[in-house]
Amino acid sequence: MEQKLRFNQRLAAGLLTIGLITISTPIFAGNTLDGMNALAPAPLSKTATSNRPIIIPDAPKINAQAFVLIDANSHKIIASENADTHRAPASLTKLMTLYVAFDALKHGQIKLDDKVTVSKKAWQTGGSRMFLNVGQVVTVKDLIQGIIVDSGNDAAVALAEYIGGSEDAFTSIMNQEAQRIGMTESHFTDANGLPHPNHYSSARDLAILASSIVNNFPEYYPFFSEKRLTFNGITQPNRNRLLWRYESADGLKTGHTKEAGYCLVSSAKQNGMRLISVVMGAPTDSARAADSIKLLTYGFRFYKTYKLYGANEKITDARIWKGEDKKIPAGLSHSLYVTVPVGQYGNLAANAVLNNPISAPVSQGQQLGMLDLTLNNKPYKQTPLVALKDDPKGGIWRQFSDTVSRSIHNMFNRKKKEDVTTADANASATKS
Repeated sequence: MEQKLRFNQRLAAGLLTIGLITISTPIFAGNTLDGMNALAPAPLSKTATSNRPIIIPDAPKINAQAFVLIDANSHKIIASENADTHRAPASLTKLMTLYVAFDALKHGQIKLDDKVTVSKKAWQTGGSRMFLNVGQVVTVKDLIQGIIVDSGNDAAVALAEYIGGSEDAFTSIMNQEAQRIGMTESHFTDANGLPHPNHYSSARDLAILASSIVNNFPEYYPFFSEKRLTFNGITQPNRNRLLWRYESADGLKTGHTKEAGYCLVSSAKQNGMRLISVVMGAPTDSARAADSIKLLTYGFRFYKTYKLYGANEKITDARIWKGEDKKIPAGLSHSLYVTVPVGQYGNLAANAVLNNPISAPVSQGQQLGMLDLTLNNKPYKQTPLVALKDDPKGGIWRQFSDTVSRSIHNMFNRKKKEDVTTADANASATKS
């Protein structure tokens, strides 16, 4: 069963047309993101230039070994080069360290005010430092700030040892979490990113990691916008220059070694649209900042993100055979966002393709079909349609009546196919 859903200006009024049935639904289609899912209406009136095509230029030239620009909600890749190439991540590794720490905080395994005693190993770690002292007692919050602002290798090791018992055990957690969230081109051998031949990541994987931090741990994300930190009488500035140079930037992390070059994972938010840029292997500190600004500016100027449907929001009804309910609502298990070039929203279309037949019992969350999105008649995105409620087997009468209905339905379908086949054969004979 295929149902065509057309996104257009009518949808801005909250109407969804499915076949011959018009259903009122709060999908907010035709609206761009604005704040915390508060959506601003798309303009209904035409301007003098509304029919002129909007020119979308190529992505800017980036002086780096690899880069990627994605939307944090739709995960659409707007621009990229060598996005899956293995690269030394340097201190970008600490984003994975922080992800594991945030996850432990979220699940109550640790707390921000937990006391951590700094080990000799942590104190001796070389590279950029928070300037911890051996035996010093600090809080988990102190270490998180020291990792983000100071890029402290000593802080990363201290936090890893506190959570995992040892840095090696913590590194195992890092790799397991990386695989779980889809970082297929990454492997870590320590918590801070010191050079090692088996320690690598990719621009795409780091974008996945950054978006996971933004979306999964919003309560801890503000740490990334702190511009400076004073600890043990030493004040250090955040190495992320975008916090000073790009007004809407609010994170995430820099990295640098001779092998890795200058790296930066950055994020910014404008009018509710959040973009994530990853630049790896830039020649200088200033180059990684300038190129990150180029990418973010390009994304915000020439692309827009729209929320089409919310999680567990009904998109259509699915016919269930032999169930207590003849129809149950079908929708998505997660909110659906799309990122398209400016002026292209009207060229989006969707088909709800339901499995046929669907027989009871049906469990909430069970896949019932697919929602296929196209842009300019080309495939854009697919996402599963799922049952939004249970539908157990119906009683004897419902099962009997549906069995009869289904038999009649199949009989008419067979007759229809036979008539079409006969008509095609007659047409071929006439042409001969």
